Parts: sequence; structure tokens; C-alpha cells
Amino acid sequence: MHTLSLLPPLLPLFLVGLAGSVHCIGMCGGIVGALSISTSAPARPVIAIAVARPQLQTNVLRVIAYNGGRIASYTLAGAIAGSLAGAGMLHIASLQVAGYWLANAMLVALGLYLMGAWSGLARLEAFGNVLWRRVRPVLHHLMPMDTPIKALAVGGLWGWVPCGMVYSALLTAMLQGSALHGAAAMAAFGLGTLPTVFGMGLLGARLRSRLQHRHARLAAGLLVLGFGLLGLLRAAHGVSLGWLDALCVTGHAP
Repeated sequence: MHTLSLLPPLLPLFLVGLAGSVHCIGMCGGIVGALSISTSAPARPVIAIAVARPQLQTNVLRVIAYNGGRIASYTLAGAIAGSLAGAGMLHIASLQVAGYWLANAMLVALGLYLMGAWSGLARLEAFGNVLWRRVRPVLHHLMPMDTPIKALAVGGLWGWVPCGMVYSALLTAMLQGSALHGAAAMAAFGLGTLPTVFGMGLLGARLRSRLQHRHARLAAGLLVLGFGLLGLLRAAHGVSLGWLDALCVTGHAP
């Protein structure tokens, strides 16, 4: 079975991040929504237009900084996960195959989770709360996020929030065989989540209500579920699926 490819699976991970970002609304909605709140309000209507543009620029800078910190933390986690394989943990063929099956099974679980058909990933996220409880108190010192520097720091910390979607992407990063390719895989995933989280920071509740709609979550879940099923089909039959291989989660040759 060809479980290895020349490049990290950037396209499927980007699309998984894009579709799975509806989950980010529930996980990160409160903290991201805070970015859209102006730090000061105009005292008089006559100067509202004059202050609106600087406030918008400040909000945009804070949203960019928050997402930059968040994606940087994903990339760092991917480098760590990829380096584990590079150190020899996944050089054994049987471990590569097991990792391939597990990564795609996690995508299936994530798809079902997004659709509301199975909540098993929520229990998995609970295991990460042990680490998160040690990190969370630091956030109190960074509130309110009234500067880009604070938003950057919050984003860097928030990237380590226990999240089943991130766990499934990290399994793929671990299959990449090197820190560089693991980092690239998680960067692609993080960039996929960017449109939704960036929009949340600027539009707040208006975007949140639309993306939390049942049909939006169903469509996102079906897309992620499809990626996982394609990967499992490829693993089960041990053959190439032609152009569909580009949509499968694979590993990188060490």
C-alpha cells in the first residue's frame, strides 16, 4: 500500500480546517467575539464617522495578531509531532499503517462530531484539559485584548486549547516524518480555519449565528467525513484512487 507521498497533504488539511472551523465558533466564539468589541465608543454622533475608521483598523490589527499567534502555535505543534516520526517513532512500516488508519478514523469521528451524530471527540478533548488548566490562568493577565501584542499572545495560548479537530490534524502531522513537513501540514490546517475565525473577529454574532446553523454544520461534517472515508477506502484496498489520492490523508517519506 502506498501510504507515503512526496508532499504533506496540504489540500485536504486546508479543507478540513475550513470545514471544521464551524467547530471553532463553539470553542473560540467568546474569545474571538471579544476582538470585535471596540475598546472605546464615540461620545457624540457627530464624531462617529471620524473615529470609525481608526477603530476598524485597530480591530483588524488585533484579529490579524490573534490569528497569527493561533496559527503559529499550530505550526509549532505540527513541528513537534513531525519530529517524533523523524526521530524514528514511525519509521516502522506497521506503525505507519496504523497511524494512517488512525488519522483517517479521526477524520471520520470529526465529521460525525460536526454533524452532531457522535460526541466521542468531546470526551477526548477532556483529556487535554489537564494541560489547559495550567495555561488558562495566564489569559487573565492578557485581558482585555486591547492591543495587537495582547491578541498575539492570546492567540498563541489559544492554539493549545484541547480540541478534537486539532488532534486529528496533529495525527496527520505526525505521519509526515519530519519537523518541517509536520509544521507545513499544521500551517495548512491553521490557514483553513482562518476565514471563519477572522470573520468572527470582525463580524461577531452575525457570522456566528449563520455558521452554527444545522445545515452549515451538516455540510461541514459531510465534507470532513468524506475525506476520512476516502482515506479508509484507500487503506482497505491498498490501491491508488487516482486523482482522489490528492484528497487523502497520507504520510511523507522519511
